Amino acid sequence: MERPGLNTFLNSFSTTLEAPVKQHIKNVYACLSMSTLAAGLGASIHLFTNIQAGFLSAIGALVFLFLLMSTPDDNGKGMTKRVGYLLGFSTLTGVGLGPILETAILINPSVIITAFIGTSVIFVSFTLCALLSKRGQWIYLGGILTTLLNSLLLMSLANIFFGSTLLFNAQVYLGLIAMCGFVLYDTQAIIEKRRQGNKDFVAHSLDLFIDFLGIFKRLLIILMQKVNQTRRRNRIRREGDN
Repeated sequence: MERPGLNTFLNSFSTTLEAPVKQHIKNVYACLSMSTLAAGLGASIHLFTNIQAGFLSAIGALVFLFLLMSTPDDNGKGMTKRVGYLLGFSTLTGVGLGPILETAILINPSVIITAFIGTSVIFVSFTLCALLSKRGQWIYLGGILTTLLNSLLLMSLANIFFGSTLLFNAQVYLGLIAMCGFVLYDTQAIIEKRRQGNKDFVAHSLDLFIDFLGIFKRLLIILMQKVNQTRRRNRIRREGDN
């Protein structure tokens, strides 16, 4: 016998979204899953081969992104090509994650797994919140989040000159909040776009992939900082005991 909570959830999901929208959402998340796997492959390429993150991988990612955005959806025609561009972008983006993953491995390899699990839990939680909320409830976040991102960009540019740890930490935590907000906004925006006839699930999955990656990177930085702080406190404590 199913629990009432599970019944309520399934009924809410079924009644909130129309059949074409639900199918579109499935396509989006299938594409997102492939992008995430491609990014993992790209990170492995950096870690375990002689192909390293750098200027060429960054340019390559931008080229694939440009090709994806400049190739029209055209009602599903050329979908295979567009998915290929998306996976190319995701793979090279994963290669770009290599340096921060190398640092995490030196600090404590387990933080990578913890960050990925934490990112998945956060992403799924905010996604479910967006799917089960009232229609368009989180669309208003678009302007607020764009303003926040612009502010973070200015803070990042300013910190090039100041080199402030406090300012960097503020960027990380505010950026994490912004990415969580974008999961809410992008999920509901995707639903509304599909209701208006936009079937481009490849481009829609790109938005969510960028959100997922943004959460992962910031969560990884936070966890690495926590490990370093714990080690520093333990070292100070041992020195004090001696």
